[in-house]
Amino acid sequence: MFYHDKQLQYTVRVDTPNPHFARMLQQAIGGVEGEIRVMMQYLFQAWGSRGPTKYRDLLLETGTEEIAHIEMLATAVAMNLEGSPGALKEEAAKQNPMVAAVMGGMLPRHYLSAGMAALPENADGTPFNASHVYASGNIVADMYANVAAESTGRVLATRLYQMTDDPGMKDMLSFLIARDTMHQQQWLAVIEELGGYEGALPIPNSFPQAQEKRDVSYAFISTAVNDIEPPTGRWTSGPSLDGKGEFSVQRAKPMGQEPKLAPPIPEGFAQTEQMEGGLLGGVKNAVRNVRNELGGDD
Repeated sequence: MFYHDKQLQYTVRVDTPNPHFARMLQQAIGGVEGEIRVMMQYLFQAWGSRGPTKYRDLLLETGTEEIAHIEMLATAVAMNLEGSPGALKEEAAKQNPMVAAVMGGMLPRHYLSAGMAALPENADGTPFNASHVYASGNIVADMYANVAAESTGRVLATRLYQMTDDPGMKDMLSFLIARDTMHQQQWLAVIEELGGYEGALPIPNSFPQAQEKRDVSYAFISTAVNDIEPPTGRWTSGPSLDGKGEFSVQRAKPMGQEPKLAPPIPEGFAQTEQMEGGLLGGVKNAVRNVRNELGGDD
């Protein structure tokens, strides 16, 4: 069950409405780094969670909190659309105020489709794409995906913070940035609780490593040519992070065969030359070219 409260999780205040900033806030709602993404990601991970129920509960709690963040941002978008900055107000006195706001950088669909309200879209007006929601059923894989989601979300929030001079918007964003900090920490804490690098890696740790090609399990393969030296770092020497191997460097070399595919199937309607193939096809093609030059028919 889900419940709601009439009050926002945190205060949303807009001192100087700015339709252009409302558009920027859309990225935090429906962008790939936005709150719709993490809300759906955490909830779907929770709904498919198997094993210790505390991880399901953690995901449900956080996914539900993200709904509150969407509500805050949607409220901020609507409040920013309630007026125009000073430069636009003068222009609005001469023409339709909606046209003035759009020309000033407002997302047109804020007016045309939503009547001055937020949308489940990014800053370009592109609807949210749920293909960016990751719920694998592997708790550690999902936790790493969640850390990445919160990291890019925090980067976005800090950029939005720098884009506005509105004290109310800065205050709201400072709260959201702080929550991103905590969410990064809690997902990393789950990974640590499940054994950290040594216990959780490689993912999935339930697959026997004896069945993988161990000679390349911890080898950095460099594809550089012309005597270009491969990049060196923690990943090229020393013990692997999971403690199960040693990092090394290998020069890329072909270890497989040259691919040779069967001729196209007739139902696929490739070209005749493709289906004939081989020497016979080459001879027929040469004969056809000679006849064409002589003006003859096939």
